[in-house]
Amino acid sequence: MRKKVFRLAEKQVFRLQGLSCTNCAATFEKNIRKINSVEDVDLNFSAAKLTVHGEATIEELEQAGAFDHIKVYPEKKKAPVIPFYKKRENQLTILSLLFVMVGYVFYFQIGEHHTLTISTFVLAIVIGGYDLIKTGSKNLIKFQFDMKTLMTIAVIGAAIIGEWAEAAVVVFLFALSEALESFSMDKARNSIQSLMEVAPNRATIKRDDQLIEIDVEDVQIGDTMIVKPGEKIAMDGKVKEGMSYVNQAAITGESVPVEKGDGATVFAGSINEEGALVVEVTKSSEDTTIAKIIHLVEEAQAEKAPTQQFVDRFAKYYTPAIMLLALLVIVIPPVFGADWQTWIYNGLAVLVVGCPCALVISTPVAIVTAIGNAARNGVLIKGGIYLEQLANIDAVAFDKTGTITLGKPMVTEVEALRGTEEELLQIAGALEAYSEHPIARAIHKKTTNLLLPEATQFQSITGKGIIATVHGARYKIGNARLFEGIELPSVSENTVLYVGTENELIGYLTVADQPRPNIRQQMKKLHQLGISKTVMLTGDVTNVAENIGQQTGVSDVKAELYPEEKLSYIKRLKQSHRVAMVGDGINDAPALAEANVGIAMGGAGTDVALETADIALMGDDLSKIPYSIQLSKRTLRIIKENIGLALLLKVVALLLVIPGWLTLWLAIFADMGATLLVVFNALRLIRKNEK
Repeated sequence: MRKKVFRLAEKQVFRLQGLSCTNCAATFEKNIRKINSVEDVDLNFSAAKLTVHGEATIEELEQAGAFDHIKVYPEKKKAPVIPFYKKRENQLTILSLLFVMVGYVFYFQIGEHHTLTISTFVLAIVIGGYDLIKTGSKNLIKFQFDMKTLMTIAVIGAAIIGEWAEAAVVVFLFALSEALESFSMDKARNSIQSLMEVAPNRATIKRDDQLIEIDVEDVQIGDTMIVKPGEKIAMDGKVKEGMSYVNQAAITGESVPVEKGDGATVFAGSINEEGALVVEVTKSSEDTTIAKIIHLVEEAQAEKAPTQQFVDRFAKYYTPAIMLLALLVIVIPPVFGADWQTWIYNGLAVLVVGCPCALVISTPVAIVTAIGNAARNGVLIKGGIYLEQLANIDAVAFDKTGTITLGKPMVTEVEALRGTEEELLQIAGALEAYSEHPIARAIHKKTTNLLLPEATQFQSITGKGIIATVHGARYKIGNARLFEGIELPSVSENTVLYVGTENELIGYLTVADQPRPNIRQQMKKLHQLGISKTVMLTGDVTNVAENIGQQTGVSDVKAELYPEEKLSYIKRLKQSHRVAMVGDGINDAPALAEANVGIAMGGAGTDVALETADIALMGDDLSKIPYSIQLSKRTLRIIKENIGLALLLKVVALLLVIPGWLTLWLAIFADMGATLLVVFNALRLIRKNEK
């Protein structure tokens, strides 16, 4: 039977199964590079994702990963989920344990040196450690020293000096450690897998007056998609017909369904809860918001945080240092008359306890888990470096319009100086009937339920307002400059629209942008998290800005700023603080780029926000900022705990060499214990949900 060959023209992306450790990932990547037809390789260990430039076959790639039983699948093909107990390596580990137990029965019944006892322990070593010893031996020949090399030397050395029982226990415990580590990494990677499964694979499309169900890859921009109540939306688009409430928590993190009507944007992966929707598809399956989120999360998890870079550099020198220490332990005591066999044994124990796996995995597993958690809560953190920097922020600057405020002005006061308030609103509504200015839209909303008279003979005066005929008389609406020569009442706050005739003021309306709900509570949370300075930056006039500042609880207000002045302010603020800038990702791009951490609001709605900022809040929810800072602080704390735990357990175990208490099985317990402690400690971040 002819094997199926996947030809990789320029590049192709694969999903990996069985990628268990960073050292294995490095070896796998190195093996792929040896394939003659492969030009370049990019392996993302955290996301278990492989990008190959050149030509190869699935068989060739799997052969390159055969040492670790790595399976390779095309990106769009879902890798099968194999239960823990069905994995070959885990079955061999259990079988090895059985032989270890039987071996110890013989050990105590017929003696440790009996042929049957030794044979049973040898079977346990071969079954549980075949892959380990095979890979470790190859590495040893090539002078490549990783944890498998160290373990192989220890096992072979223990066998040479007749410690068969301990060699078998070491092999089993190492295999168990590998299995649990692999299980834990798979659990951390599920944060990405869950995102990948959010959007459906097929969509109902209307073509030639017929409804057809097709793969999302075959849907074209401009197609009409039908979404029934209760269905997941398959593609990004705009609503053409219908009204419904859509749960888009998977995209934006919003817990409350959002109303969607004509012209509203919907996202692939969100759930249509009530009415049927007719949607015009606006993006291909590769460009949907959820697809971009997945791509950016995977790229973020591949980017090493400063702490991880330090650990990698440290581990580079740590392993040779452990080997040198083990050699000194083996050689120095016998030189002064000690027993060679005893100190060879102790040296092998040093090799085992010195394996750097716990240290190497301490940071990436925490970063992977935290970034995946954030993505599920509607926060896109674009790299471990930003996750770490966010933990150290002590000042947050906010844009005003659309960030601190809703960006939708509302009529807050109606004051009639002649006639009734309803009559004043009717005239104002008639004058603004054909204007699309944000302030005009506020008046439209205020006058929705009123019967408006017809206005004619419109005259727009730039920078001042509008004049038109209503009820046969000329009326005007606008700012104070439109009413020069007429005495006006003093109104100190917000935007004021005066309404009157050529010679008389009949009333005025105040219009103001409204702060976001619960914003004072969010500012309070920020201050509780150690943010000493919260400042609002705006181009709005001082009195309006200060009014909003008082309502929101920011510690400082900077008004009447041009974009370049916002940039200059951030530069000055950075001289004394570590600054996060929050804006919409468009007008605030320079300030976002200059800040230590740039945070864009409403990333789900704008590609610019996703591309500009270091962190994107997929919805317009300011509560995600304290949540993100809290998550980053906890992540950094867990990383430090992990590094401390890994090193402390190593040091304590190594000190046991001095009185001669460090045995091989105790050494592997210390190594395995350190690895499992840091992994399970990091996995606590999975439960870190927004409060």
